[in-house]
Amino acid sequence: MPATEYQGSFLGRISIRRNQVIAMDGNHEQELEDLELFQRHVSDRFADLLSPPDDVPADALLSISWLRRLLDVFLCCEAEFKAILLMGRDPSQISKPPLDRLIPELLDRAVKSLDLCNAVTSGLESVRHCQKLAEIAVSALDQNPIGDGQARRAKKALVSLISVMNHDDNEGANTKSTERSWSFGRRGGNKDRTPEHLRSLSWQVAKNWSAAKQIQSMTNNLVAPRGAEATGLASPVYIMSVIMVFVMWALAAAIPCQERTGLATHFPVPKQLNWAHSMIGLQEKIGDEWKKKEKKGMAGLLEETQKMEKLGQSLIEFTDSFQFPGETEKVKEAAAQVAELAETCRRMEEGLVPLQMQIREVFHRIVRSRTEFLDVLEQGGKSSAPLV
Repeated sequence: MPATEYQGSFLGRISIRRNQVIAMDGNHEQELEDLELFQRHVSDRFADLLSPPDDVPADALLSISWLRRLLDVFLCCEAEFKAILLMGRDPSQISKPPLDRLIPELLDRAVKSLDLCNAVTSGLESVRHCQKLAEIAVSALDQNPIGDGQARRAKKALVSLISVMNHDDNEGANTKSTERSWSFGRRGGNKDRTPEHLRSLSWQVAKNWSAAKQIQSMTNNLVAPRGAEATGLASPVYIMSVIMVFVMWALAAAIPCQERTGLATHFPVPKQLNWAHSMIGLQEKIGDEWKKKEKKGMAGLLEETQKMEKLGQSLIEFTDSFQFPGETEKVKEAAAQVAELAETCRRMEEGLVPLQMQIREVFHRIVRSRTEFLDVLEQGGKSSAPLV
């Protein structure tokens, strides 16, 4: 069943149940059923990301299309999570232990996720710049016959491409693309916004900011609930926290971000949790690829940029030794590589803007949900306050 169908049927189920006037003590079994269904949906969605069904075209791990599917999973899981915790529920229940501690911790992770969304969005600008350089090389080499001038033009673009890709993460804040304020909102927006909201929507990277440390800080206090808490509302809060950390971790691994040293370090997810098996499998695969990246000095794990780098290196060798009219076999081999590079550019042209739009949607969803939870916490605090 597609993720959206899962979500629609699940939200309908929750809505019907919460509209029934039933005492909470008598509704515990239904709560357990809802939690079990949520866990099953999370497990199934990540299983599809790890090993898609035979009737679904497989997307390469950390390709643009795969990342878009990952963000779809996040949005669906987040909607179901919010339904479990908030839909038709008395706000005072959210203000009781252990949720009075776990929800603020989740909201803190949400704020850190906003910064990572901004960082990744800026990184996508670097990826788009690489795409444009690759397109210049394709345009120059997609000729028959290739002249010395075209070979020199292509080489210049490809050398710039590889240079941009190998740019050190630590130097990211000094590039022109990140000197500007990172923002999803318009300049001079609503004056009624709070300073915190403005910071979330218009954030400029500091020189000492680290994507790896940001993600590491999101794992603070991320501990699986035990005992009675494992079957209560603490469980979906933990699940959603893990999903949020994993999604931000995968985005930072794929797309250039400032200072990602040590990103391969796995955040703790207990292996005995059935819903997490596929996520752990993805985590191990991405972690292994990241360790190779740190050795090779690649720009990131995005499938398209890795392919672009490999083809770019090979075509630099071709243009470096090219003299008109060129050796027939080498020209033929280069033509095949140019065609492959052109196809990669085409996929990036089609996918990068929708990916940016999805990250924007995730950003705003997190902002809205955080506001909703803060409102509920405030209402719960008022309702539980003793009368004077």
